[in-house]
Amino acid sequence: MLYYLSEWLNQHYDLPGFGVFRYFSFRAILSIVFSLIISLLIGKKIIQILRSKLAGEVIRKEGPESHQAKAGTPTMGGIIIISAVVIPTLLWADIKNGYVWLLLISTLWMGIIGFVDDYIKVFKRDKRGLKGRFKVIGQIGLGLIVGLTMLNHPDFMGSRSHISQLGIVSTNELLSIHGFLPNDQLVQVNGKAFQYPDTGEPYENISSYLVKREGKAEPVFLPIEESARKQVGKELFGPREKSFIYTTDFPFFKKYVFDYSRFLYLDRFINSEMLGRIVYLLVVILIITSVSNAVNITDGIDGLAAGTSAIVAAGLGIFAYISGNSIFANYLNITYIPLSAEITVYASALVGGCLGFLWYNSFKAEVFMGDTGSLALGSAIGVIALMVKKELLLPIFCGIFFAEALSVILQVSYFKYTKKKYGEGKRIFKMSPLHHHYELKGLHEAKIVIRFFIVQIILVLLAFATLKLR
Repeated sequence: MLYYLSEWLNQHYDLPGFGVFRYFSFRAILSIVFSLIISLLIGKKIIQILRSKLAGEVIRKEGPESHQAKAGTPTMGGIIIISAVVIPTLLWADIKNGYVWLLLISTLWMGIIGFVDDYIKVFKRDKRGLKGRFKVIGQIGLGLIVGLTMLNHPDFMGSRSHISQLGIVSTNELLSIHGFLPNDQLVQVNGKAFQYPDTGEPYENISSYLVKREGKAEPVFLPIEESARKQVGKELFGPREKSFIYTTDFPFFKKYVFDYSRFLYLDRFINSEMLGRIVYLLVVILIITSVSNAVNITDGIDGLAAGTSAIVAAGLGIFAYISGNSIFANYLNITYIPLSAEITVYASALVGGCLGFLWYNSFKAEVFMGDTGSLALGSAIGVIALMVKKELLLPIFCGIFFAEALSVILQVSYFKYTKKKYGEGKRIFKMSPLHHHYELKGLHEAKIVIRFFIVQIILVLLAFATLKLR
């Protein structure tokens, strides 16, 4: 909203300094600042409301004994995080951008499912909460929405363009012949204000461009032949590629892109485009379901899920920024993803919301995020990873979440196996998830949280190191 206002003021009144709002980095800074302020301002009020409604956490009897003192601590605090993410994003991001509104839908969708789960636990006094099958249906439903949108919406189909999101032209021989110079900034197309990525009309109908060159407006006129105009249009704005979405960057291997349409070489028997779409859709559902559940499992001690999510979101936000910049993407040899840099504004709000929530959630917690927050955070992280084509890096990028979820799977599987084989179930860990294992080993939960933060920072740095290891 404020982004559009600043653009309007800049276009109509040419106010000094207002051009800075076009830069993703500046709006990302505003986003994180607003997010922090909002979470800090509304946090105490929401905690008071939750306390007045007796929205206290129900602590499992089989959990660590130290946790019994936390019974009655307000939960559903994820409302603070969601508010602190959604409001700054609406204010500072380009909400016409497909990446932004799909992320907002994902956050609110899983936030609502988590809220219903918390409501049943707290107000209906049912420890089981929302039945598991309904959660899974919600996660699959979101996966279908995200997957089908990304497979069919033009914003996600990539491009081989010679123009950046700020309208900066990178010339080649053809564009140079027709009067374009390096670093020209496109302002108008056929006399109308240009807005990336669409020209508003077919390439062959475009007869003139207006560019800003060294601070001055300069016209670029094209020849009358439709073929020449079409050629210039294609070079500038680039053709869209349906196959773009179901290819992804492959860690550790240089110049290798993983193509879902060649999954297990089944493209010999099934149309490759159809196979790519089906496999990609299944991958989207799997990632959204697994990451949202993993964050939910991690949310077991004060500050752990919120702080770890902030670290992961910061890393993904950087990936979004460099993926959306053709120069950085080419230098680092990763896929250039047009329009994806706008994710940085959302990711910054996510970081700010988590850090603001930590103000109240760090030991000893005044409020818990509940499933309202953990499911929303997990879905957002999973969707961003898919959007920036880093889903294959998730085991490293989300290493703490992965380890927590894996500890539960191993514990349950081993217990069932030994009970069936020996008649008595045995355990690998003192208790799962993993953070409870360390609690029962005598570590204070605050120390566990800090150490997990350190490990997660190292894992994010390692994920960035894979860019050079490639």
